[in-house]
Amino acid sequence: MSYIISVDRLKNRLENNLNNTLIVDVRFQLNDENAGQKTYLESHIPGAVYLDLKKDLSAKPAKHGGTHPLPDTDTFAAKMGNIGIDEETTVVVYDQNNGMFAPRFWWMLHHLGHDKVYVLDGGFDAWVEAGYETTAEIPDLNPTTFTPNPRQDETVDIDDVKQRSDDVLLIDSRSHERYMGENEPMYSRAGHIPGAKNYFWKNVLDEKGNWKTKDDLAENFKDIPKDTEVIVSCGSGVSACPNVLGLKAAGYTNVKLYPGSFSDWISYEEIPVNKGEE
Repeated sequence: MSYIISVDRLKNRLENNLNNTLIVDVRFQLNDENAGQKTYLESHIPGAVYLDLKKDLSAKPAKHGGTHPLPDTDTFAAKMGNIGIDEETTVVVYDQNNGMFAPRFWWMLHHLGHDKVYVLDGGFDAWVEAGYETTAEIPDLNPTTFTPNPRQDETVDIDDVKQRSDDVLLIDSRSHERYMGENEPMYSRAGHIPGAKNYFWKNVLDEKGNWKTKDDLAENFKDIPKDTEVIVSCGSGVSACPNVLGLKAAGYTNVKLYPGSFSDWISYEEIPVNKGEE
């Protein structure tokens, strides 16, 4: 199944089925938390509603649980209903380009049982490059009711990761340098969860920065048997989501997200981290 939509297909949907398509803008910058909303207010795809990684797609961080913990399900569901998403709504989410934040939102809705959610290939940049209209107008909301129906066994916590069996594959989606422990710009400890294998999330994209096809995604993950249970992590459960999407698109069915990821793991000082290749 494809979870990606092109700008041309979105444009066609807006021209022919606007009332059943809702667009969500999730542009964000980790080093400037106000930048995403600022760019949205300046220019966005017509009809798009803005959601913020920290305010809308994450709960407030605590001592444990990672830096971008998942929000309370009922709170998030109420927010989805408030912006106009119900079970029949086709949702298209976009980033500045093919970043990590749109897949995070895709995963959250997908996890809650919503089947009609797609990531816009190329994001806002691709929309602009295609010559399509942008606006600064804030759309009116059409509140409805979103009823969550969470998919089971799609998340794990730190205990699950610690107690996983040898035949479970743990993926670290961060850059190779961060995985190796050679560079860590965000956290007090460097390295990775013992046993994790490195699959950099940007490898789900081709040389032009577009999403790979199903066959190319299968090639990217070719060393992982299709019947393997895969736990996907990163720094805080955000950049793991492109890998989750890529694995599911490639036909993997037993894929789980560790939302707390490395930032949760290192919040327990007594737990070891590894450096170098596994």
